[in-house]
Amino acid sequence: MVRVITVAVMARRLHNVSMPNVLIRDLPEEIHGNLQRRAQQHGQSLQQYLSAELRRLAERPTIEEVLDRIAAHRGGQVGLQQAVADLNADRDRR
Repeated sequence: MVRVITVAVMARRLHNVSMPNVLIRDLPEEIHGNLQRRAQQHGQSLQQYLSAELRRLAERPTIEEVLDRIAAHRGGQVGLQQAVADLNADRDRR
């Protein structure tokens, strides 16, 4: 089992600026190995790969956030078909 993995979230063009860090403890070795393999497949270090994946995860709204936006936009008076259509339209915009 891998005890500690540190992911430093760094912007390439801001080398001298201190950026937040994320520390993940007790990560199973098989998960760590899978992540390392994925990073290698993308031609990245583990830090670069995890930083990009965390950015992608943080930028993608949760289903709750999407439904809240739909409710705010439609005043909460939307049926299932409209909710699905709005969700698909939101996804297509990306």
